[in-house]
Amino acid sequence: MTKTHHRHATRNRPFRRLVGTGLLLASAWVASAQAAQVNVLCSMNPEWCRSAAAVYERLHGVSVSVINKPTGESYAQIVAEKERPRVDVWFGGTADPHFQAAEQGLLAEYKSPQLSQLYPWAQDAAKASGYKTVGLYSEVLGIAYNTEILAKKKLAAPKCWKDLANPAYRGEVQMANAQSSGTSYVAIATFVQIMGEEAAFKFMQAMNANVSAYSRQGLGPIKAVAKGESALSVSFLHNAAQEAELKYPVAYVVPCEGTGYSVGAMSLIKGGPHPEEAKKFFEWALSPSGQRVAATSRSYQFPSNRNTPLPEGAPNVKGAKFINYDLAKYGASAERRRLIARWEKEILNAPR
Repeated sequence: MTKTHHRHATRNRPFRRLVGTGLLLASAWVASAQAAQVNVLCSMNPEWCRSAAAVYERLHGVSVSVINKPTGESYAQIVAEKERPRVDVWFGGTADPHFQAAEQGLLAEYKSPQLSQLYPWAQDAAKASGYKTVGLYSEVLGIAYNTEILAKKKLAAPKCWKDLANPAYRGEVQMANAQSSGTSYVAIATFVQIMGEEAAFKFMQAMNANVSAYSRQGLGPIKAVAKGESALSVSFLHNAAQEAELKYPVAYVVPCEGTGYSVGAMSLIKGGPHPEEAKKFFEWALSPSGQRVAATSRSYQFPSNRNTPLPEGAPNVKGAKFINYDLAKYGASAERRRLIARWEKEILNAPR
């Protein structure tokens, strides 16, 4: 039995060597394939997410795995995966959750060599976060409305935030849900900074009587306005401009009291599976080449790189009054949690 076993073992040595060599080659191939991949969690217009992935793959020969989620849900995923991150780059979405993730040690510190080419607001986001995030674009908050619905119902177009609490607009307003949407949180923080916290919550309580739905994503309300499902929405104005370009009866206004804006951010995930490829994607996304993709996918935010042309479809905000949005304060995790918890209790879950 021993001899027989030894003979079989001897005869099988070449086969074992071949198998061993094959396994080594397979391992090398897998390692090579992994090195040429980047996993992107995208919190922007899905079309922009897909276009960016396709263009980057074509230019650099790197496989881009992209998942599209609202900013709040993206943040929740990053927190849930903190022990074993699966994401390399968090691409877009309002800066506040990025700041929260930075504060919790979930993002990698990285100072881009392109930083000096960015507008001050983009550089400020990087500095305030300890270089754990950076400004990718900016977007202006305002009111969008369906001109045909207002004309049919003989309702005046809104001019100010306070108009959204007018009983004439009962059931005609939509806003996103702050539990999942960065857009909604920016709106809450904007109201607080313009009106003061107590007055802002009284305003939102009055507006709540007019709200027909709080959508999961920030895009939901403007889509409802475009389709004629709602007359008014609290939205970023580049989204309203996009719907108007598609010939929907959509117009928009920068409210008379002034308005806030969001810095859309980009971050590298600490401990992500492909750190070197992540940095390459990050640098491309900050470059004019990467930022031009937004306009080709009809995303009309204001780009952060000074050398990137302003998209032709960008909203007209000439003469608008802007607040000095306190990103450091309202991007802090404790303040964000506190305001959202109060909003859930006093607005979302309040009887109407």
